[in-house]
Amino acid sequence: MKCPFCNHNEDKVVDSRETSEGSTVRRRRECLNCGKRFTTYECVEKTPLMVIKKDGRRESFNRGKMLNGLLRACQKRPISMEKLEKLVAEVEVEIQKKFEQEAQSRHIGELVVEKLAKLDDVAYVRFASVYHQFKDINQFMRELREILGKRIR
Repeated sequence: MKCPFCNHNEDKVVDSRETSEGSTVRRRRECLNCGKRFTTYECVEKTPLMVIKKDGRRESFNRGKMLNGLLRACQKRPISMEKLEKLVAEVEVEIQKKFEQEAQSRHIGELVVEKLAKLDDVAYVRFASVYHQFKDINQFMRELREILGKRIR
């Protein structure tokens, strides 16, 4: 590691500890040439996940895009931002566990729909109506009946 003060290539690690999230290691270093101390952070390099869209296009996974869709579905619903952030984080972790480099958008959508159904029925129906692109009112009504059937049981 080059010293940011004198550009010398040799240093020693004085202190090393994980950050609170546990995903990064903080190292306090001392330059062997000038004696000044500096801090570095070390983390695992993640391969970006690509999403394969319905039309075959590929784009980088964007958690913000998922969150925006959820925000629209949850508009005027009693769902905190914290719960939505947690849902997005859970989906992101599951995607990274299941898929190494590429994931079909339908797999991601199904995970979101599944988790949203447990969180709020109205938000689920809103999201599902856009995601599933219901062709007609009958298809939409079948979905609603299924939800109501699960509630009554």
